Amino acid sequence: MSGDNHESGMGTTVAGTTEKNRRLLVRLGLVVVGMFVFAVFVMPPLYDAFCEITGLNGKTSSKAAAAPVAADLARTVTVEFLVDTDKALPWDFRYEKPAVEVHPGEITKTMFFVKNRDSGAITGRAIPSISPNEAAQYFKKTECFCFAEQRLEGGAEKAMPMIFYVDPALPKHIRTVTLSYKFYNMTEQAKAASR
Repeated sequence: MSGDNHESGMGTTVAGTTEKNRRLLVRLGLVVVGMFVFAVFVMPPLYDAFCEITGLNGKTSSKAAAAPVAADLARTVTVEFLVDTDKALPWDFRYEKPAVEVHPGEITKTMFFVKNRDSGAITGRAIPSISPNEAAQYFKKTECFCFAEQRLEGGAEKAMPMIFYVDPALPKHIRTVTLSYKFYNMTEQAKAASR
């Protein structure tokens, strides 16, 4: 008799442990799904907004800046340009000049060019970043192709102006600023947004 009670007690313990393990797995699964949703859908917009406001991580503003008050003609800053395209984007992307010398506060215009090597229409988006990171908050664009997505028909080419100035408040130890642009394929997102 005591053996029967012992076996039924073990059966209850095993069943209770299995149920606890199942509930733990469900909770852990929900935590993983929640972390994924946060990392993919919530965090990137928050991070972009934070970087845009603070200028951290080399992010530049995605809105046009107001015109400067006056130029500092006693000082010169070198602005270098780097361009790249994502592997998923069959575009050629180049700059007019690899670098320009500017006075802080001086409005400067430079050109960038893209060509769609594909036969179909493609939408791309240029994401800018500034180096050193400290300079991002002082680099002001009044006009930029990076403010909006760019759509190119198959085989089409486009000249894109970028008008900017370096804020005279840029720390004096920064003599060179590097502006990098990377174009990404946004065709599918553009199609989904237009539906």
